[in-house]
Amino acid sequence: MVIRRPIPGGTGYWVERIPLDENHKPVKEPTRLDPNEGYWIGDGMKGARRIKIKLKEQKVYYYKGGKLAGVSPISSGREGMETRPGNFSVTQKDKDHKSTLFGDYVAKDGTLLKGQIDVRKDRRPPGAIFDAAVMPFFMRFDGAVGMHEGFLPGYPDSHGCIRLPRMMAEIFFKETPVGTPVEVTP
Repeated sequence: MVIRRPIPGGTGYWVERIPLDENHKPVKEPTRLDPNEGYWIGDGMKGARRIKIKLKEQKVYYYKGGKLAGVSPISSGREGMETRPGNFSVTQKDKDHKSTLFGDYVAKDGTLLKGQIDVRKDRRPPGAIFDAAVMPFFMRFDGAVGMHEGFLPGYPDSHGCIRLPRMMAEIFFKETPVGTPVEVTP
């Protein structure tokens, strides 16, 4: 479960993940909001948007009018599929994006035949169906690479994209117009 709470004495909010048990009850009672889950204080801010991704930190910084509006943890490209540093801009937004390259091969009944495949490298088993990886709140900025909601294990683990926690992916998607500059640094 993701909880969005106001920042005490200010505008904006923190985002915190609370694990749930099998009865959908919190495993722990939230004690304080963890800045490592990300935060957003940009609702009242005006001005040009800019996104800075720091690969070494595994964080993304969102600016509005030159002021820091939000921060989020990320998971970038893993070894052999590293996210490329450089200066880019958002060229496409797709709230319900599905990958054309990555996903699973499944049987007609949905049984997994081969997981985490790359259609360019992994041969499709006879009768298999390609089940594309879902990438909600996708914002393309470097060829096939973009930012989207995804699993964050705490280290680089993607095929090159920038994965964000759901709440932050949704906020960044809503706030970002096509053309927004994206700087990726080592």
